Amino acid sequence: MSLELTSGLGLHADALLLRERRNAVLQVNIANAATPGYLARDFDFTAALRDAEAAGTPPAAAEAGLGYRVPVSAALDGNTVDMGAEQMAFAENTLRYQASLQFLNNRISGLMAAIKGE
Repeated sequence: MSLELTSGLGLHADALLLRERRNAVLQVNIANAATPGYLARDFDFTAALRDAEAAGTPPAAAEAGLGYRVPVSAALDGNTVDMGAEQMAFAENTLRYQASLQFLNNRISGLMAAIKGE
């Protein structure tokens, strides 16, 4: 998205991009749940959003903040994916993604009404 467009849409445009990136990271974790030695990854959404807002630019990928999850108990094969925790994080992130999408939809509808003079 261009800077002009995202500045008019506020925080939820950045949040949507970061939620999409986090879903991709969580999907990779879930897909590798049975891969020996795979280390689960994630990033701090709140910190990434704060950094994007402070920079005043749309967030690129949250690669800079991408780290490894600290496992509660690693599997014997070295895999650190906790399927229950990953599924819960994915479900929560998806719900928040949908909420941001709805906020953006409402914002765009309001802007369209203002443009039309309604």
